[in-house]
Amino acid sequence: MFVPLTVNDFLKRAETVYPDRIAVIDEPEQPANPVSPQTYRQVAAAARAQAAALDDMGVPVGGRVAIASHNSARLLTSFYGVSGSGRVLVPINFRLTASEVEFIVEHSGAEVLLVDPELDEHLAGVTARHRLVLGESDDFLFPAGRVGATWEGDESATATINYTSGTTARPKGVQLTHRNLWLNAVTLALHATITDRDVLLHTLPMFHANGWGTPYAVTGVGGQHIVLRKVDGAEILRRVEAHGVTLLCGAPAVLAMVLQAAATWDGPIPGRDRVRVVVAGAPPPTRTIERIQSELGWEFIQIYGLTETSPLLTMSRQRAEWDHLDSAGRARMLGRAGAPTLGVDLQIDPEGEILARGNVVLESYWAQPDQTDAALAGGWFHTGDGGTIDDGYLSISDRKKDVIISGGENVSSIEVEDVILHHPNVREVAVVGIPDDAWGEAVTALIVTDGTALTAQDIITHCRASLAGFKCPKHVEFRDALPRTATGKLQKFLLRQDFWAGQDRQING
Repeated sequence: MFVPLTVNDFLKRAETVYPDRIAVIDEPEQPANPVSPQTYRQVAAAARAQAAALDDMGVPVGGRVAIASHNSARLLTSFYGVSGSGRVLVPINFRLTASEVEFIVEHSGAEVLLVDPELDEHLAGVTARHRLVLGESDDFLFPAGRVGATWEGDESATATINYTSGTTARPKGVQLTHRNLWLNAVTLALHATITDRDVLLHTLPMFHANGWGTPYAVTGVGGQHIVLRKVDGAEILRRVEAHGVTLLCGAPAVLAMVLQAAATWDGPIPGRDRVRVVVAGAPPPTRTIERIQSELGWEFIQIYGLTETSPLLTMSRQRAEWDHLDSAGRARMLGRAGAPTLGVDLQIDPEGEILARGNVVLESYWAQPDQTDAALAGGWFHTGDGGTIDDGYLSISDRKKDVIISGGENVSSIEVEDVILHHPNVREVAVVGIPDDAWGEAVTALIVTDGTALTAQDIITHCRASLAGFKCPKHVEFRDALPRTATGKLQKFLLRQDFWAGQDRQING
């Protein structure tokens, strides 16, 4: 018997088995009408109502619905109300500029744009056939008691298009199917032992690779979702204490905030011997891993993956064979990216690039066949990261593509260079990531001018007119020349060497 795997399976099970359990507690400081705590029965009803609203708007199966929002109960519901009705959800990074959001809306062909009320003014010029402000349009978007047309389900259908920065100046739309998302979520739940006793604090923006699969995995086992709108170390500790949180996810920069807040916390650290923290974005320093385990008393789990892989490819988690090691020894083991998760194959090509194969790998890039062919050449997904595999465990050593990860966000160095080169007094520029204790990697611009006396602030101000804040350089240096090959190709590796000297890898957590 063949039954298609779709995201509906997760909410259907939760509604069937845990109908009256509190499913989600919304951020109490949502800017417009925070949703009261909802049971799984109520979340499922809201998803069906949202599907009915899309029917009313004439959005067909396969139609795209873009959403630019901070974490919220309405965004969580949209993973089911939109994708679960056969439409395609396009979650957008709310930190992007209006022009960047506009590109994504237009490139994806979204017929509907859902906007967080805090972003309404910022995105006033971004439109679609239907544009609704979340929390202000609930009677229309979530009509009480309405049920949309039944979607039969197709696991090969695109469920979400997630835009990611990479080796091009424009973001690429990653098409993830229902099968991709289903298998990623179930694999995550298996390896991270997610159960109906778990309480997830959404410290990770849900737009990031669909919250790494947690909106599906936690729902499928009847766990509870606690929505956090904006990340703050002390507020994370307060929510962990108030809600009995057991699980949270985030970039190393989030952990740095929590450790800083813990240093002045009054009383025992909440969640000791209870919380599991799943970290990705860049391998954190082993000292940070030790501090998470000793100062917070939280279990540290590291994963590696990309938006293109749904994202889970590997996991590094404490195992019985390491129990005899001291804290530094365990941290060294956990500092690796991890072993392949169930169903994933990895290999390192002759140039040292990590290649991946499995059912979590993207279907394609939206409307970019050449990019798709290059990424999937030879039947393997080319990650653009360099690494090694030893005893079955992957370690990340370098990024072979022009991507910087700063505070958990992907930044295309090519995109930043393109903006800087539009400054009339800039002749050459190279953008690289350099180690930074707070952000993991800091976006750094190395510039050759036409002789005009520019300042670093001149360049940063110029960038802010076109780029999201996290993409703008944090450091600017002026050079007389940039190293190039005999054929004129920029030698970024030589520029990076000065900043990464003494590091055992060319990435930073």
